Amino acid sequence: MAGISARFERWAARTPSATAVVAVDGELTYAQLDARASRFAARLTEAGVAPGDVVAVIMDRSLDLVVALLAVLKAGAAYLPLDPADPAIRRAAMVADVQPVLAVCDGPGLAVATDLPKVKCEPDGDPSLVGVPGVDGDLAYVMFTSGSTGRPKAVVVGQDNVLNLVTSPSYVAITPADRVLHFAPVAFDAATFEIWAPLLNGACVVIGPTWLLSAGDIADFMRDNGITIAWLTAALFHRQVDEAPTAFDGLHTVIAGGQVLSVPHVLALRSKVPDCRIVNGYGPTECTTFSTYHLVDGPVTTSVPIGAAIQGATAHVLDVHGNPATEGELHIGGAGVTRGYWRRPGLTAERFVPDPSVPGGRLYRTGDVVRVTGGVLEFLGRDDDQFKLRGHRIEPGEIENVLVAHPGVRQAAVVVDRAGVEPRLVAHVVASGPLNTRELRRFALARLPKHMVPTVFLPRAELPITRNGKTDRDALSTVDP
Repeated sequence: MAGISARFERWAARTPSATAVVAVDGELTYAQLDARASRFAARLTEAGVAPGDVVAVIMDRSLDLVVALLAVLKAGAAYLPLDPADPAIRRAAMVADVQPVLAVCDGPGLAVATDLPKVKCEPDGDPSLVGVPGVDGDLAYVMFTSGSTGRPKAVVVGQDNVLNLVTSPSYVAITPADRVLHFAPVAFDAATFEIWAPLLNGACVVIGPTWLLSAGDIADFMRDNGITIAWLTAALFHRQVDEAPTAFDGLHTVIAGGQVLSVPHVLALRSKVPDCRIVNGYGPTECTTFSTYHLVDGPVTTSVPIGAAIQGATAHVLDVHGNPATEGELHIGGAGVTRGYWRRPGLTAERFVPDPSVPGGRLYRTGDVVRVTGGVLEFLGRDDDQFKLRGHRIEPGEIENVLVAHPGVRQAAVVVDRAGVEPRLVAHVVASGPLNTRELRRFALARLPKHMVPTVFLPRAELPITRNGKTDRDALSTVDP
């Protein structure tokens, strides 16, 4: 089966003059993007990249980022997206885990790159190099998610997984006339949809600049750039509906998710912009961005369902004994299920289990508890301590392990405070002396991405314990004890 770059090359041959990517600093047609990526793939090959290798990509959203990702795939390699804004300690640990052969950087990325050999993605490529034809490999990318033991997990995603996500998608209609907003960091799996769905369907990727922060700015940018499809985290979706719902005026589809969607916000948008389709998209990184979806086109009362499986996927609700049930843990099967965790066979075997209904098939245990009624899935909560915040999946154990590594901290427990307008992380800390919250925050910022650094640090004499000896998170108060 043709891979990602081969599918893209077909569109480049079919519609060479169509616009493929737009950014504040310019745009590229399909032919131009194909030529640049082919030249850069040749440069990567000259630098020693071989089919099957992994290449780190440390770049912000830009035209060159899209060139770099496509070039890595054309060289037969897989990309490891790293966020330039992440702490150097965290990036170094990810590089040490995956061991990519080199790093592709832009100008700012060079300053934060690791000790790997570095190749800068030049704006115009190297005109002296002859472009190489795509030699799509098996893998597309390796992407990290939060880990409960304090060590992030690297998910290995195949090209077939990505192709299932974006080929004839059931959750959204994409045509060459569409303009899709690319707003997620490349190290966040929503970027998989934002980049490859338009490029493998002849549409246009419109790159939101990194300074695009306020609801008003987002609305202006979406209007000025003719955005027709956008994915937003639940938190961004809610803020946009509250502060600048005109952002949705030109959209035919908004996909929101990553957390539970607010019914009042969904109803408000349906009232204000009735022509905009609202899709609740659900899926873990281990199952390639989206696994289920729900088109909000009927009555919505107490909650917004996560719906039914997307094309090529299956959704199974199983009880603790592995038997089908109307309420239980959601297991995802089908073409979106990834290869597992990079060089962690034990953890892979724990979370990726055999699919009894498909010989040789596998199911991913999501850890999410759902109820199914009339074939529609409703999210009920987690069966562990994991949670999502602003679209990012977070294991509190990873944050807690960082905090207790501080010499002044004996114990720590992290919970989400959802009492305010926006949810926030609160760390309850048992210190060995007076708690210097500023110094502890600096310590955490040097080791964790910003979305995992607690907003509030509360000193406690001790942490409450449940009868079975675990930290009683439900008993933790988010006010100063």
